[in-house]
Amino acid sequence: MKSVLLIGLGRLGRHMAVKLHELDHEVMAVDKNEQRVNDALPFVTNAQIGDSTDEQFIASLGVRNFDLCVVTIGDDFQSSLETTALLKDLGARFVLARASREVHAKFLLRNGADQILYPEKQSGDWAAVRYTSDHIFDYIQLSGQYAIYETAVPEAWLGKTLKELAVRQRYHVNILATKHNGVLDPMPGAEHAFHAEETLLVLGDNKDIQKFLKL
Repeated sequence: MKSVLLIGLGRLGRHMAVKLHELDHEVMAVDKNEQRVNDALPFVTNAQIGDSTDEQFIASLGVRNFDLCVVTIGDDFQSSLETTALLKDLGARFVLARASREVHAKFLLRNGADQILYPEKQSGDWAAVRYTSDHIFDYIQLSGQYAIYETAVPEAWLGKTLKELAVRQRYHVNILATKHNGVLDPMPGAEHAFHAEETLLVLGDNKDIQKFLKL
């Protein structure tokens, strides 16, 4: 369990609060809008109404005591930038800040952000990959080079085993797991025979996976 200071309770902040609650983390939520704070109360450990650009107010929260500080302010970049800088100046251990543009990310990183959250960019990238293929069901970009795809079993693989197909040697990708009716089977053995009702979780270089998806 981690302690999280979540600043900004718009759509993104509220979604994060709900998920953090599901994961049993302790969350202190902050927003200057009283209604947003009240709406978040069922999902947070504590909440404060206040201006995150006010140094005295932020100092009163004891930012050094949180494992993670998240700035999800999306409608006022100046406030986001000032809040991020204040958190770092006051000793925050790790600051994750929201950005909607590359130039915003650069300023945030220069002013205290340890890492950048790109909700619009990330969801846009995901949708572009997911909905331009009939065979991709999910997609996680691990780095600029590597990704994990959930995809249908290639028709030519049906009834064949991992050993027969020599997947890693031929296609330079790794089959991390198979999924059938929502049940995950991690690390299928060499004698696993593929069938049409299952999907594959494939890890590899993006270029190699794109070749694999054309099978």
